[in-house]
Amino acid sequence: MSNNNKPSALEPYKIDVPQEALDDLKDRLNKTRFFDDLDNEEEYYGISTAYLKPLVEYWADGFDWRAQEQRLNTYDQYKVEIDGTPVHFYYVRGKGPNPVPLAVHSGWPWSSGFSLPLIGPLTDPAAHGGDPADSFDVIIPDLPGFAWSTPVGRGDLNYWKIADIIHKLMTEVLGYEKYAAAGSDYGALVTSALGHKYADSIIGLHYGHDMPPGQFANERFWDLTDGAKIPEDATPELRAGLENLVSTYVSHVAVHMLDASTLTHGLNDSPIGMLAWLLRRWKKWSDKRSDFDENFPRDFILAEATAFWVNQAIGSSIRMYRNAVRYPWVPSHNRQPVVEPPAGFTFLLGDAYPPGVDTVEGRIAAFENGPTRSSFNVINVNAHMKGGHFVHYENPEAFTNDVQETFRKLR
Repeated sequence: MSNNNKPSALEPYKIDVPQEALDDLKDRLNKTRFFDDLDNEEEYYGISTAYLKPLVEYWADGFDWRAQEQRLNTYDQYKVEIDGTPVHFYYVRGKGPNPVPLAVHSGWPWSSGFSLPLIGPLTDPAAHGGDPADSFDVIIPDLPGFAWSTPVGRGDLNYWKIADIIHKLMTEVLGYEKYAAAGSDYGALVTSALGHKYADSIIGLHYGHDMPPGQFANERFWDLTDGAKIPEDATPELRAGLENLVSTYVSHVAVHMLDASTLTHGLNDSPIGMLAWLLRRWKKWSDKRSDFDENFPRDFILAEATAFWVNQAIGSSIRMYRNAVRYPWVPSHNRQPVVEPPAGFTFLLGDAYPPGVDTVEGRIAAFENGPTRSSFNVINVNAHMKGGHFVHYENPEAFTNDVQETFRKLR
């Protein structure tokens, strides 16, 4: 499992955006043509001009990217090429008797920045009131095609192809014989693909979302509901939950699946267009019971948006959706469960899925009795009230504690 020496070939990497790229961004922002957006004060039609305009003006004339660069450069990071694809990753060694190497995968539209709150408590639990025996070597890659893992020279990347790249990162580049993996959203699919194909190399898995491999394999791949209508006998709570699920998640899946490049032409050329598309996801998918602007400060939002903008990563990240259809996942074996390594789960109740569930007990039961349960070798399940879809960022304490709990059973 352990790798006692950092591979000598690794050269430290620092994020350092050329000033001309920042000057160009500012120039584009200052030339923004805002649209009237009539009757959208409550954001019935999506992100409103009223919400977006002050943020864009601050991005142009108040936002300090260099300060964000300094924050992002706090931890050791590297950039390598694997299978012709750049992979940027944070790599922080654990302080404890036998740290478990753990690759943490984020989703769309997340960068590695969403997972940075996990580094301290996972690598150095003693400094955070925990047991040093629970420490990990933490590896947080930007998924290839996302943020700093660019530019990609291939158009076929998807979750199971990324899993092959991550496996090489962990075993060939970093030299671990065995390792662990964690992930949420699209990163959960990467984690599942690893757990299926490379089970012999996997100590254990931990998830923020229960997503087995094979997602988007249905005939209506663009339709998150798979054509299902709300049952006529649905309770008001279930009906409201199903309507919320659709309004939260369906639009981006449909557009990403059916018109990825068409959308990208606009988003890659217009920073306000890109920001609006990303911001709608961050705002809509986060915990509705808490204050978005407080939980997602504008400097954090704009740092994430800048990472996508300066790297022209929006198109390559969006294409991951349709590529799951164009290059379908094919099982490597027929053993059951399809994802064999022991797996733990952290569910946050501020997410829109599953609809109509509003208690910790109900969330756990929905998983235990749900369609994905049989795909995993489940050893630990927890649910928490705080947080929405962005598990690593919205409730890092819960995710950290649950990861440690899962791997206590496996060390």
